[in-house]
Amino acid sequence: MPRLFGTDGVRGLANGELTVDLALGLAQAAAVVLGKGRVADGRRASGRRPVAVIGRDPRVSGEFLAAAVAAGLASSGVDVYDAGVIPTPGLAFLVADFKADLGVMISASHNPAPDNGIKFFASGGTKLPDEVEDRIEQALTGQHLAPTGGDVGRIRRFSDAEDRYIVHLLSTLPNRLEGLHVVLDCAHGAAAGISPQVFTDAGAKVTVIGADPDGININDGVGSTHLEPLAAAVVAHGAHLGIAHDGDADRCLAVDAQGNVIDGDQIMAILAVSMAERGVLTDRTLVATVMSNLGLKRAMAEHNIAMIDTAVGDRYVLEALNAKGLSLGGEQSGHVIMTKYATTGDGILTGLHLVAELARTGKSLAELASVMTVYPQVLVNVRGVDHHSLGSDDVIASAVADAQAGLGETGRVLLRPSGTEPMVRVMVEAEHQDEADRVAHALADTVRERLAV
Repeated sequence: MPRLFGTDGVRGLANGELTVDLALGLAQAAAVVLGKGRVADGRRASGRRPVAVIGRDPRVSGEFLAAAVAAGLASSGVDVYDAGVIPTPGLAFLVADFKADLGVMISASHNPAPDNGIKFFASGGTKLPDEVEDRIEQALTGQHLAPTGGDVGRIRRFSDAEDRYIVHLLSTLPNRLEGLHVVLDCAHGAAAGISPQVFTDAGAKVTVIGADPDGININDGVGSTHLEPLAAAVVAHGAHLGIAHDGDADRCLAVDAQGNVIDGDQIMAILAVSMAERGVLTDRTLVATVMSNLGLKRAMAEHNIAMIDTAVGDRYVLEALNAKGLSLGGEQSGHVIMTKYATTGDGILTGLHLVAELARTGKSLAELASVMTVYPQVLVNVRGVDHHSLGSDDVIASAVADAQAGLGETGRVLLRPSGTEPMVRVMVEAEHQDEADRVAHALADTVRERLAV
């Protein structure tokens, strides 16, 4: 039976795979595993009930799923504070700031509106390790807590949730943003009610698109997965730059004044160099995944900044950051983690600090991004193959070695199996686009021939 939890919580079609019954059961199971302050039979153990903070993005299914989660927690003796629509990193911050025992975010991030997801946070606002998620999954079929009378949980509105998060974001800024015109694309998502206010309060002139959520238009042609409207708006308004979030605002991508895309690798390069110059990049080290562009590694080497590579997924970046006490890491997709201020990727926080660097240096985003040369990168998804056999095929291993030798130090080859479907991802970087295309498709053909099912 496949594992219920994926790389970022439990996701699926709302009212399809992700039902009210499953949401209720997951909340009850999480109360058993994560709820502190009571013993197994539900009686009081520490003189108080456990506390949970829940939040959601604006998609319409989040309304009934949040109600189911709140019911499952309260029926298990957990006091619930409902933050309403809030970015995922805002929910994580509130769990820590409110000293709650757990948090639940209902969102499918950059997925289309019919999908939804349930993500749990432990006390302190940290994501759960695999083994704790496995315990919650096991507890689905176990005995749930069922207190009665005054021991049941209460459900309350977290009335100042947005204000707390906004004050926190503003408190992190090294300098204000006066003199800069920013276009914000909120993806008709959770950032719509917060990001424009934060940037305005920080001193920037703000133009907003994608900030009219209606429950079904989240990520629909806007946001970090659809940058064309943002690029057009930046050019049309003569803005200095644009910032794009995804549906739950844990990502940040950007476009410069000419409408050119600035991805997560380039944003990390800008922030890492700035933090190193200011003496706040811990151990002069950046954490990124194996999918980050070769140009990022070369740029960091030129600035005497070390890099640690992790598996794909912001949770693995965070594990490496925490293991070594480091301050900055992230992914090419725009999940950027600044551990001094957040326990997860925060798109609004990242955007603020990126714009603050423009204000501090007086440079344009294009000038700052030039710290890194982006190498042409080709990704070919080879579907319908025995991806589990990738690591044991000597012919593929030999082809990869030959390809890497041919590219030398000006290129890179990476093959990895998908974690969710029978597919192998072939990624090639090279100095020239045609060379990257040729090598990637040749390796993809080899994978198809060797691993066909």
